[in-house]
Amino acid sequence: MQITEIYRSIQGESSFAGLPCTFVRLTGCNLRCAWCDSEYTFTGGRKMTPEEVENETVRLAPGGLVEITGGEPMLQERELVPLMERLLARGHTLLLETSGERSLERVPAAVHKIVDVKCPASGEGGTFRESNLATLTAHDEIKFVVADRKDYEFAREFTRAHGLEKKVGAVIFSPAFSQHPSTARDASNCALDPRLLAEWILEDKLDARLGLQMHKFVWEPATKGV
Repeated sequence: MQITEIYRSIQGESSFAGLPCTFVRLTGCNLRCAWCDSEYTFTGGRKMTPEEVENETVRLAPGGLVEITGGEPMLQERELVPLMERLLARGHTLLLETSGERSLERVPAAVHKIVDVKCPASGEGGTFRESNLATLTAHDEIKFVVADRKDYEFAREFTRAHGLEKKVGAVIFSPAFSQHPSTARDASNCALDPRLLAEWILEDKLDARLGLQMHKFVWEPATKGV
């Protein structure tokens, strides 16, 4: 497997936000989102066997929460699926952060899938594989990164059209973040004012969660490995 980093931090996003978490960040992505904050994962990294990844993950924390992220983790599906099965067998609660552009059929049922459906301003709108909706359960989550009103309206209509609030455990609307943030640990680095996004959600009576990237408010936003 090609791995960018494995580290221990606080989960910054999703309904698990605020909990200690071990992150396994895989290298490589086939999308190029305009607001991407992890371009450093596109290339490089180091080769590790699934057993080495498992051992390092367990060394950092013998149990608890683990997130598999990237890049796009499902590009390494052949090695990743058995690794996830082994981590589950060890008693970990396992999260998978994915764009949903690749099939999710082989992801073990116990994994909490956090699927980032791309909105138009990302430049990768339309890449979500709609057949993946059939793989989603009540412990999975759908996330939309929203950069402007058009993005919001896309996410709102996608949510309503597919009845997401009844299909998954959480629908998350998260304001896009600047690719080149200042050192300020506040909402000034958001591309869309979170208050504005919150007001839109309330106005439309959406059953959705406002998501902020907590780690970018705890540490300086450009900090890696947190």
